[in-house]
Amino acid sequence: MTSSREGSRNMATDIWHSFRALPGWVQIWVVFLLVPINVTSVFFIDKPMGSWVALLANIAMLPNLWVMVHDRGFSKLMALPHIVPWTALVLLLVFARPEATGGYDAYLWILLATNVISLAFDYPDAIAWLKGNRTVAGR
Repeated sequence: MTSSREGSRNMATDIWHSFRALPGWVQIWVVFLLVPINVTSVFFIDKPMGSWVALLANIAMLPNLWVMVHDRGFSKLMALPHIVPWTALVLLLVFARPEATGGYDAYLWILLATNVISLAFDYPDAIAWLKGNRTVAGR
């Protein structure tokens, strides 16, 4: 019988191996750009519309923790939670951009570019998953 600790270790190992099976540029994108740029939004909560920006930036990533556990790795299902909040965030930043200067203004441009690029991958991945592509990287 496997202990829950061993099961957790195996799950963490499965998730890690799945992540490492992704193309190198995707690993770099996720670890050094996508996640940090979206998480940085919490440092601007006190700015105009900062709480909305932080909510939309981060709520899109949280469900992926469940997806990684459920799939024991990285699958195209991870694109689905990004679609609504990041599309709303992009629309907000394009059509109802908060008043911003200095570092906040620069950050909003970087966040906009980051999420537009991410959504360019997320929409096709989400469609592929909905059409039946349930492949988990590394398996």
